[in-house]
Amino acid sequence: MQNDPLPQVQSRRRFIGVAAATVAAASLSRLAFAESNQSITEVSPAASGDRTAIRKLRVHVPETQLTDLRRRIKATRWPERETVTDASQGVQLATMQKLARYWSTDYDWRKVEARLNALPQYVTEIDGLDIHFIHVRSHNKDALPMIVTHGWPGSIIEQLKIIGPLTNPTAHGGNASDAFDIVIPSLPGYGFSGKPTTTGWDPQRIARAWVVLMKRLGYTRYVAQGGDWGNAVTEQMALLAPPELLAIHTNMPATVPDDIANALKYGNPAPAGLSPDEQHAFEQLDYFYKHGLGYAQEMANRPQTLYGIEDSPIGLAAWMLDHDAASQAMIARVFDGQQEGLSRDDVLDNVTLYWVTNTGISSARLYWENKLNFFAPKHLAIPVAVSVFPDEIYAAPKSWTEKAYPKLMHYNRLPKGGHFAAWEQPQAFTEEVRASFRTVR
Repeated sequence: MQNDPLPQVQSRRRFIGVAAATVAAASLSRLAFAESNQSITEVSPAASGDRTAIRKLRVHVPETQLTDLRRRIKATRWPERETVTDASQGVQLATMQKLARYWSTDYDWRKVEARLNALPQYVTEIDGLDIHFIHVRSHNKDALPMIVTHGWPGSIIEQLKIIGPLTNPTAHGGNASDAFDIVIPSLPGYGFSGKPTTTGWDPQRIARAWVVLMKRLGYTRYVAQGGDWGNAVTEQMALLAPPELLAIHTNMPATVPDDIANALKYGNPAPAGLSPDEQHAFEQLDYFYKHGLGYAQEMANRPQTLYGIEDSPIGLAAWMLDHDAASQAMIARVFDGQQEGLSRDDVLDNVTLYWVTNTGISSARLYWENKLNFFAPKHLAIPVAVSVFPDEIYAAPKSWTEKAYPKLMHYNRLPKGGHFAAWEQPQAFTEEVRASFRTVR
């Protein structure tokens, strides 16, 4: 995530990534582990054999795979403790050992598996690739359809907490007029979606696929939401400007002006005359470019090199936890026993999804595919709503946001929350989405 695909920064962290799950066929179409050939999902076959038909999907990870996961965690070969007293060298040994103890003994994947299977899940082939998605229709006939896109190292797990409040608002403190139909797809190469076997699946192509998906579901008007890669895809949908897309909402906007971007790229001081909010955003971005961008550089340059975390669940977990300093610190506090927006189970639900689907490397390739300047304004012509959470990679100032989005219809700065806003602060996130789209219903 950056204004230049690879800005010049001082930090060059290296680590390791995950690989592959493929499709096998029997009486049911199954997504299978490449090596073991044990299925983790069952997909109902289309009566016509048409793979573009919308087919039901059910998740079931074989117990042998979960047993193997626990064995691998217990067999971890640990490094020595870091030589500092903080997380400046990366995720601390104590955090990872606490995570490992819980993951290998008390964590129960079956709980989240049951939550997933209680939701309507489907798969349909778009542009030659199977796309998995959750689709929950509201009982309110006037519900506004919305497609919500996750990012990395997120997944559909991020959005599970917002489904009920958005589709059934009266049961969660809202009004019936705030109801949404919710579509939550897994990005290509992520979760239960197919893994591209050829190049070209960049945010623009994913955006085109999402437009096809919403049309295939029969929606003639809808809105879109996203953060992280979800923002990149959602903004590309807005640039496609399908007549059905009314507006978008983002919790990780692309607003950085050119003079700011150039100063950050070359390590120059902030331009003179910045407001306090602008100076704060500059400092956040400066820190991220110098100390937090290593994971993105490695995945953008050499995703296939990240073999280590296909073999090591602890390697996978550490790679995913170290996305940004604020969320990593929050997760460390969670494993220290503090109450935060995320729980230990929340964190491990997401990591385990990546592990059982072997999607570390296939998800990392999105960074290699992307050629967009991530934080650069895209000059969208449709209405945009922005929610700013303080511990995001940067808190977009209103001044930058107004220039980036000429049809800005909602802007709000929240008191708490970070990169995984829907997951960490679902109530605030839900209220923001409701408020954002009231004017386009």
